[in-house]
Amino acid sequence: MKKYRPTFISLFSGCGGFDLGFLSKDFECIGAYDNDQAVIDVYKRNIGSHIINHDLSVPQLPTDTKKVDVVISGSPCQGFSTVGLRKFDDPRNSLLFVGGQIAVKYKAKVFVAENVMGSVSGEHKKYWDELIDFLLGEGYQTQITICRANEIGLAQTRKRVILYAWKGSGEISLSYPNKRESVSLKEAISKINGAPNKEYFNLPESNDLLIAKKINQGQKLCDVRGGERSIHSWNIPEVFGECTDEEVEVLTAIQKLRRRVRKRKIGDADPVDLHVLEEYLSNSNVLSLLDGLKKKNYIVEKKSKQFDIKRSFNGKFRRLSLDAPSLTIDSHFGNPRYFLHPTENRGFSVREAARIQGFPDDFEFSGTLNQQFKMIGNAVPPPMAKEIAVNVLNLLNQ
Repeated sequence: MKKYRPTFISLFSGCGGFDLGFLSKDFECIGAYDNDQAVIDVYKRNIGSHIINHDLSVPQLPTDTKKVDVVISGSPCQGFSTVGLRKFDDPRNSLLFVGGQIAVKYKAKVFVAENVMGSVSGEHKKYWDELIDFLLGEGYQTQITICRANEIGLAQTRKRVILYAWKGSGEISLSYPNKRESVSLKEAISKINGAPNKEYFNLPESNDLLIAKKINQGQKLCDVRGGERSIHSWNIPEVFGECTDEEVEVLTAIQKLRRRVRKRKIGDADPVDLHVLEEYLSNSNVLSLLDGLKKKNYIVEKKSKQFDIKRSFNGKFRRLSLDAPSLTIDSHFGNPRYFLHPTENRGFSVREAARIQGFPDDFEFSGTLNQQFKMIGNAVPPPMAKEIAVNVLNLLNQ
């Protein structure tokens, strides 16, 4: 007798990272849905033609899907992510709820939703609360867990919120007990050899290249943080302009005081008053030095006699370290102005990004370079999806 394979449908499937994890645990995919043709093309090339171009803003599928055991949903994270604008009323946030509606409509035994950590913090948590209340009202038990990529053998520090909802009684503890040592970036991206998708964004002969040459592994371009990990714009005079020792002293003082002497309870830092700088530096020539730094575009006067660092971003041109896991892969990972290769003055290749996400080397990406990096960054890493699938099997078997 043929062994029964539990079935699942995949919502917001992307290029298929979530699906790969379930397929590796012998689930059968009976429907996959997304509305981005670029990711659909990649899914068809690598997984199967069962994916359908469909807008999931309405909880109705275009096919008559029967005997659904599991619904998995990796709804868009842009409105939740702390990397983006994080708009509470971003219409994509409501798609988190749609996944639960479809699971209920098709009488799934288990529903799984995945999203970024920012989705459970602050007012954004309301979307999860509404989803959980809905599922409880429909007779499901629910449990939220946090899955950490570096604890399951991936070479990145990615953390994701995973909600499980299931039909059944009795207590069950869901976790990721098969912990493995974190993999270094060196282990992840070495010996790529004949694998496809080795294209990357290069740095042309420009100021960007001059900046990159000043950044060592584990460092970034950052004017608002001190310490050895930050290379300041005033350390790269060939790009940003010369500063005197006295001017650097003023810049360093603003860098420290903008967080130490606060005017607001919110925000990361505040501009520094002239009298505070004069007292801190014991220098009556501070105003003249500030005027010079304004002309050189190193500082900005926010209000009368209140000064702040002009380049207030917290890290560009991050050069990752070979001996540590990568930062979280996101849709900008291929841009060398954000992430620099550890040993070369270029961005990471598509294959290197895919390796860090845990995609197998025979998984081939297509589309523009930007599209490929976006689909990799948005994907659920297949090894993470595999861990989730193990928990789902336990729920189905209880």
